[in-house]
Amino acid sequence: MVQLEPMEGGWNLRIAGAAILRHRPDCPAISVACGDPAVAMVRGNFRLTDKPVAAWPLTISNRDSDRSVRLASADGSAEVAVTLAPAASQLVVKARSGHDRITIDFALGEGDVLWGAGEQMSHLVLNGRTFPLWTSEPGVGREPGTPLTDMASADGSFAGGDYWTTNYPEPTVLCSGGWALSLANAEYAEFDVTEPGRLRIHVWSGEVAIDLFEGAPADLTRQLGARFGQRHALPDWALGGAVVGLKQGEASFDRLEALIDAGAAVSGLWCEDWVGIRETSFGRRLFWDWQWNPARYPDLPARIAALKARGIRFLGYVNPYLAVDGPLFAEAAAKGFFALRLDSDAPYLVDFGEFEAGVVDFTNPAAAAWFAEEVIAKRMLDFGLDGWMADFGEYLPTDLRLHNGDPMQEHNRWPVRWAEVNARAVASRGKTGEVLWFMRAGHTGVQAHCPLLWAGDQSVDFSRHDGIGTVITAALSSGLVGNAFSHSDVGGYTSLFGNVRTAELILRWYELGAFSPVMRTHEGNRPDENLQIDSSPALTQGFVRWSRVHKALAPYVRRLVAEAQATGLPAQRALFLHYPQDRETFTIQDQFLYGGDLMVAPVIEAGAVMRRIYLPAGEWRHLWSGKDVAPGWHDVPAPIGAPPVFYRPDSAFAPLFESLSQ
Repeated sequence: MVQLEPMEGGWNLRIAGAAILRHRPDCPAISVACGDPAVAMVRGNFRLTDKPVAAWPLTISNRDSDRSVRLASADGSAEVAVTLAPAASQLVVKARSGHDRITIDFALGEGDVLWGAGEQMSHLVLNGRTFPLWTSEPGVGREPGTPLTDMASADGSFAGGDYWTTNYPEPTVLCSGGWALSLANAEYAEFDVTEPGRLRIHVWSGEVAIDLFEGAPADLTRQLGARFGQRHALPDWALGGAVVGLKQGEASFDRLEALIDAGAAVSGLWCEDWVGIRETSFGRRLFWDWQWNPARYPDLPARIAALKARGIRFLGYVNPYLAVDGPLFAEAAAKGFFALRLDSDAPYLVDFGEFEAGVVDFTNPAAAAWFAEEVIAKRMLDFGLDGWMADFGEYLPTDLRLHNGDPMQEHNRWPVRWAEVNARAVASRGKTGEVLWFMRAGHTGVQAHCPLLWAGDQSVDFSRHDGIGTVITAALSSGLVGNAFSHSDVGGYTSLFGNVRTAELILRWYELGAFSPVMRTHEGNRPDENLQIDSSPALTQGFVRWSRVHKALAPYVRRLVAEAQATGLPAQRALFLHYPQDRETFTIQDQFLYGGDLMVAPVIEAGAVMRRIYLPAGEWRHLWSGKDVAPGWHDVPAPIGAPPVFYRPDSAFAPLFESLSQ
């Protein structure tokens, strides 16, 4: 039970047996200020700065009831109401003096570990760092001071990113002390855990609403999942093998047939270039007009029908912007469906790197309905697509006019609005749970609409902050806050400044992709410069093998889908969800439980043939050798083709797991 209790001239907020807020006249837990923000954006990369003017400390506390207090400064210039909602565990902090910045210091117990903040790529544990929460491009390299990151940012675009930049931030945090909190706010926020014993939450708003939860980590994850509603099921067809990503026009079909002839298990063909292409200095981009391009795919309707008759679905691509040189731009502009410039009624145009596009204004109900019906439903679903990448969502600028709303508040909401448009289109054709669509951008509420995340545009390497290993952290962190299913571009995506795929990277990514709910390959932004899954017999053979492993796991993954719908637990799980008393599990972010019966430790270091792994309490059996291994830390052989994977011998799926090594 959450309680506001009087204490020493102030008060405590108590949950899970701990006082997580302690407001005293000589040590206020809440403060307010007035801010003067500046926002810089270059192609989806943002930097926000502020010049806050703090109010006098809130040293005066008056208790109105057992669920409400008023705070004030001694000079009377600042006043704040703090209310605990009577029917739910929600704390509302509201400045009544015109201030638009609120800072709240939560107290942590000794040894408390924090997780959350949405989909984090670099760090599962939040302690010791600050996490700005603003959806954006994650960046290239994401480690200032390294060549790749510095080269990406050399043009002043800060496109290199940092450890905290992410497509999907969320103001939700879970504590090993047995509680969680989640802000209802969409404004810019920061989680500052740099000081031991303190979680500082800073929000650019004059009102903050915080939902509070109590329980062990798995219980908290279930409660957070329930907050947004039942998870959507993945289409059963997507579990039966790999989705092959190719973008070579008509030649894609011959390449697909060669893979199938080699023995690959294929559930779908994903051709993001179904809309046509645009060559830029960044690489092969798409033509942003969301309809079939007959010049690139002359006989696509017949091709789609023939594939579907064989049990293979066709997937495409869409995003919420329209290129100025496409037919749909003119249609949307004529209807007044774009966000507008501040200085005129002309559509606001975003520079996406050598071409510009308009922002379809989803705060306009008519625009959202038009995009859902006329673009996605008619031009994609009715055309025959059974899935797509619903890209972007994080680019909304703040210097434009919307039909309804402040872009500073709408920026983080934009991925959720985008998810709603996609979900609405799918539901309009009665295909919820049958169509495989996936997003990289998100914020609080996207869980209710989007069935599948993908981890974004990793570099094609083993780098610590932007390589293959980040997709594990992404799946674990996003899974804690109600996102049941995650996957990645097998092989990575971003190839710049001479950074290209190695055969080793692709083979290791196969191993990781096979133990993901959806296994989907990507040719990357510069396909002609990079190895592909069919570039050599060895790469083709590797793909064939791991696609078949993915298909063989389908009965087990069906159970994970059912568990996600029933309990809110993700398919790929942080170890502490099942072992909350084992502190060794609290900081592990490079291996995961796949459901409760499999432990997967992908190899994410170049040249590694051995991996250090941790096995919690219980019985574990090595998948490839059949040897039983005791709990604890172990150095395990990990040659290419045999990543460390262990299973529970008493699992109902033990015979299935055993068959994978045969």
